[in-house]
Amino acid sequence: MRILHTGDWHFGRTLEGRSRLEEQSAFVDELVGIVQDQEIDLVLIAGDVYDSVNPPAAAEQLFYDSMARLADGGKRHVAIIAGNHDHPDRVAAAAPLAGKQNITLIGLPVPEIQSIGIARTGELARLIALPYPSESRLKELLSDVAEEEALRSKYSERVGALIRKQAAAFEAGTVNLIMSHLYVLGGLETESERPIQVGGAYTVDTTALTAGAQYVALGHLHRPQNVKAASPIRYCGSPIAYSFSEAGQAKSVTVLDLQPGQAAEPKEIFLTSGRPLVSWKAKEGIGQVHQWLDEKRDASAWIDLEINMTEAMSIEQIQSLRKAYDGFIHIRPIYPEMEAVRAAAPKADLSMEEHFTRFYSRQTGGAQPEPELIRLFLELLEEKEQLGGPEYASN
Repeated sequence: MRILHTGDWHFGRTLEGRSRLEEQSAFVDELVGIVQDQEIDLVLIAGDVYDSVNPPAAAEQLFYDSMARLADGGKRHVAIIAGNHDHPDRVAAAAPLAGKQNITLIGLPVPEIQSIGIARTGELARLIALPYPSESRLKELLSDVAEEEALRSKYSERVGALIRKQAAAFEAGTVNLIMSHLYVLGGLETESERPIQVGGAYTVDTTALTAGAQYVALGHLHRPQNVKAASPIRYCGSPIAYSFSEAGQAKSVTVLDLQPGQAAEPKEIFLTSGRPLVSWKAKEGIGQVHQWLDEKRDASAWIDLEINMTEAMSIEQIQSLRKAYDGFIHIRPIYPEMEAVRAAAPKADLSMEEHFTRFYSRQTGGAQPEPELIRLFLELLEEKEQLGGPEYASN
């Protein structure tokens, strides 16, 4: 059977207030084309179909439309689990109707393994489908069957116990799969993922997932990657970039051919939909930015701009840049003196607002900055501090 693995769609997500719905819709069009061209039998969607528990109506409409198109009237099987961003009840609400189209929607962890028959090949897939397993959801699921000692064991061990219990249904003559939405030790994270681990408490060891599955399809991390383990474990990654920490990443979906007893050899099919996220560093000032705009550099991208300035950047200059190109997300002026100010700020009695006011006054011959400019400076300073640190390890 041919399987496609995707996830972390985050329908409804914005980028600093900019809608990504058009890009997400283009991704669905591209995905439908891929499953048709590749003659996919089973689509696995590993959680976070929405970006929040209460997504906008347009995001829900896009999700249901994508499900209908992927299933193609029941000709193709689709299995979806909820992620940590999703409301499990919202994901599973349409399960009775979806099931008639060979669409499996699972919102909360369940004790039963899923059996999916593929008519084209006559093969049977056994799928352990584990939606985002929070502490409370795990405890509720295990409370009827587990000893008290097991309930008090580490999170990773409880996840492993649940996986192993369902894996008893794996057979030599079936295609054996695991799909979940969680953080596995060794995965590389980006800033656009909301963390689900607290001090490592929600971190799952790879041994918890090595229960005889031929392939483990994971969601949560937005960087496509294989996880080093005894069995093939892979994060499919998000279909489009959701933060500038993902700039330059090639987005993809994962496709593999599997038959009973066969080792998985996943391959990537790279995606072209979605506007790129790029960073510009204009060392030569605002003139260099206008030159790049005239050259149509990164014409379709969302841009994070740092611009070296020797004089205070005015609101009018910022507005002029935004008018010239609507893809600027951040515009951060960089002043030589500001680095010294930032270094001295923790030791000084003056606030950053007072430091900036004095700096502006020196640069302009005594003028006082407008309140709007002060507010903008403080916001930009906070953004630079957030972006300037090491890549955050999370969902």
